[in-house]
Amino acid sequence: MILKVKFIHIADLHFDSPFVNLSDRETFGDLKRLEQRKVFKKVIDYIKENNVECLFISGDLYEHQYIRQSTIEYINNLFKEIPETKVFISPGNHDPFLKNSYYNKFNWADNVKVFNSKLEKVEMEDTDIYGFGFNDFYCTDCGIENFEVDNKDKLNILVMHSTINGANIEEKQYNSISQKVLEEKGFDYVATGHIHKLDYNTYENQRIVYPGSTISLGFDELGEHGMIVGEVDKNAVNLSFVPLNETEFIEIELDITDIISKEELIEKLNDLEIDEKSFAKIILVGKRNFEINRYELYKIIDSNRIIKIKDKTKINYNLERISKENTLKGIFAREMLERLNNENMSDEEIEVIEKSIEIAFEALE
Repeated sequence: MILKVKFIHIADLHFDSPFVNLSDRETFGDLKRLEQRKVFKKVIDYIKENNVECLFISGDLYEHQYIRQSTIEYINNLFKEIPETKVFISPGNHDPFLKNSYYNKFNWADNVKVFNSKLEKVEMEDTDIYGFGFNDFYCTDCGIENFEVDNKDKLNILVMHSTINGANIEEKQYNSISQKVLEEKGFDYVATGHIHKLDYNTYENQRIVYPGSTISLGFDELGEHGMIVGEVDKNAVNLSFVPLNETEFIEIELDITDIISKEELIEKLNDLEIDEKSFAKIILVGKRNFEINRYELYKIIDSNRIIKIKDKTKINYNLERISKENTLKGIFAREMLERLNNENMSDEEIEVIEKSIEIAFEALE
């Protein structure tokens, strides 16, 4: 008989994240928190329809500082809808297993196992599920190097939140583990989390997998997000990625050098084609011919899909012309021109001078 287990692997959902710096629009955080619920329900509905044996949640299911009991109850009620599926949760650095955490004080559904700071095993008929959870916001050693699986004839799966091959000081604070060490332990699948970028099927029979964040959590997480659906046996692991995100983040760069008024800029923003599934960050570049107030723009533009405007423009000025003026601006411009004509200047020094010119001209307006 071939030993097999069918599973879903997710991580880094970050329920009840405040999303405070993601958008300048007040209601955006509410929209994203609703999306978290919708996407998690999609996971549960998939399990119901496809006879999935195990759900692996590899950390950062929620934000410890912001999570509400009503959200925990919502999650747990969905777990109760899949009583035949075993749910394994490995707390991470955003949702550690603390004394006052919901992992410790809440009465979870009978099919839910929350791992804590001691590497432990849950025995199933043909499979042993090992797991480890953070018990603080940092973790430097989960004890895996001195660990051996109990029965190599069974399927052995590890669920944890970790940084594989973490090299720098910051990475080593989040349970950094060598890929080589993990491979030597003989796990048939390692369901890990923490890195929000999908990493699977990058080489044949890959058994150490990051599913990425279940939904896109910011403009540094562009593209599709979702879950890993897998089936593993002793000889192979078959994985597929199922997109789940209700929305995507996109970035649009808009050169405004040839735009001469605020009204024309508003027209250009209104003409941008942004579909209903996307939230956009508009990056304004080039030379500007007028002052830009981002918060005024939000009130006037038609699209509520534009949630962030970043102004990277520079003042459109003619330094040669201004240097001929008998004014403070002229005196300053002559001095800056002299510096810029220095052939030995580095790119960084030129950038500093250009920024100084911009600040000074704004102050002298």
